[in-house]
Amino acid sequence: MRIATWNINGLRARLEYVMLWLRERKPDIVGFQELKLEDKNFPADAFEAAGYHSAAFGQKSWNGVAILSRTPIEVTQRGLPGQEAFGSRLISARIENIDFTTVYVPNGKTIEHDDFPRKLAWYDSLLEYFESEHRSLDAHILCGDFNVCPAALDTWNEREFQGSIFHTTEERERVQKLLRWGFTDVFRKLYPDEQVFSWWDYRGGAFHKKQGLRIDFLLATEALAGRIKDVQVDRDYRKKKEELKASDHAPVILDLE
Repeated sequence: MRIATWNINGLRARLEYVMLWLRERKPDIVGFQELKLEDKNFPADAFEAAGYHSAAFGQKSWNGVAILSRTPIEVTQRGLPGQEAFGSRLISARIENIDFTTVYVPNGKTIEHDDFPRKLAWYDSLLEYFESEHRSLDAHILCGDFNVCPAALDTWNEREFQGSIFHTTEERERVQKLLRWGFTDVFRKLYPDEQVFSWWDYRGGAFHKKQGLRIDFLLATEALAGRIKDVQVDRDYRKKKEELKASDHAPVILDLE
């Protein structure tokens, strides 16, 4: 089984690019973030024609998350309880024998901005959601854009950025709490010492200079973590394809036995 997560930075602008990726990579389940469109404009028919069931929780011009699956999707949650003011940032579903959640964590802007403590509160609500609605013994995937570098290895310049947004002790501790609840960062499980990024700024040639951040994750509970074959950042789909412009995030792909 192939499972992927991808912040696509605008589905309307990148639908043809996404369809090319689906044909080439053939994932079984995908979590998308940052759709930037309302549910009424979600291209469910196009995904159905490509062989996918879909479920979306969209928002006009901002945010938005969605799930694609080759098998039927039973949506169990749209939106993070108690965090409705932060927009459409979570969708959970039951897909065969797997609970699947994709999230788009708030950015936080800067540590001085009012959105920073709200980001931390959003993370706290996410942990509360799992503690109240799910069991760590079950087979669960949590994926998405977490807008945090969990460790120094996950940023191209820890010395300069330490203590700034995405690099604070408070943000990193929130990720650690999710891991203590029962999730495993499956990329780090397989590659504990490898520096790989999933996001690069469009500006300044950051992608080619290897100036990126690893902020897109696939987390799995122990029921699935033991079945991991490989996890890779799909760097090739951070590149322009003919006239099709890429997102500033690359997909992250997990293959299970």
